[in-house]
Amino acid sequence: MASVTGDDIDVLNKAKRALPRDYSPDENEEYMSDKQLNYFRVLLLEWKRSILEASVGTLQNLQDGPIREPDLNDRASSETDWGIELRTRDRQRKLISKIDAALRRIDEGEYGYCEVTGDPIGINRLIARPIATMTVEAQEAHERREKISRDD
Repeated sequence: MASVTGDDIDVLNKAKRALPRDYSPDENEEYMSDKQLNYFRVLLLEWKRSILEASVGTLQNLQDGPIREPDLNDRASSETDWGIELRTRDRQRKLISKIDAALRRIDEGEYGYCEVTGDPIGINRLIARPIATMTVEAQEAHERREKISRDD
């Protein structure tokens, strides 16, 4: 399973704060009702917007020019920071494609259902990980299979 980093969680929490406070999906409602689907659509769009906003700063800094630190240690430190920043942005680029896929699943009526079993993923799992495509059980089985194939 793709790991969730602190940055991803921070951006997701920021997106959740932007949602209207008068509604939150509940397990006692009809599963994947129009209200729930709209909630997740808005959440995913806000999450994507937040990621894109954060990436603008990185692009601006890259365009400002190369690192010109006179001290070799400072230069090495700056280059390491840039490497970390660029890896973070690459991970977020991949996250945006997962968000877009989740939005497509909403439009196609497949959102909230496991791509392996067809069972409901669950509201709490989707609130925690809106791009989830599998139930916890299916995800665990998938990870076990991946581990076994990596060990071979």
